Amino acid sequence: MQNALDNFYLNQEEPNRSCFLALRDIILDYSEEISAEFKYGLTFFMFKGKMFCYLWQDKKTKQPYISIAAGSKIEHPALFQGDRKRFKLLYIKPELDISVETIYFVFDLAIKVAG
Repeated sequence: MQNALDNFYLNQEEPNRSCFLALRDIILDYSEEISAEFKYGLTFFMFKGKMFCYLWQDKKTKQPYISIAAGSKIEHPALFQGDRKRFKLLYIKPELDISVETIYFVFDLAIKVAG
């Protein structure tokens, strides 16, 4: 039997499904202290029990992104804040190779400020 977390990935259309599945693995591989949960209809990733990031897609363009919880406290040229107060977005182009180095660098920054 599938749970809501599994359904999130399975209900996505390609190429986003593959992109989200790859991002899930990348995020979980970053640290053993990260766990995946399904909250508020989103795929959240918790670091040491605290909200760290979540996966979603832009409403208009359907482009996947990682939303970083401590985003407002960090600066990186790949992050987009828009009108959000706390989170910043790291957009991912599913048709291109995912830059694991960029993701992990942003995660390193986020963990430093989340302390």
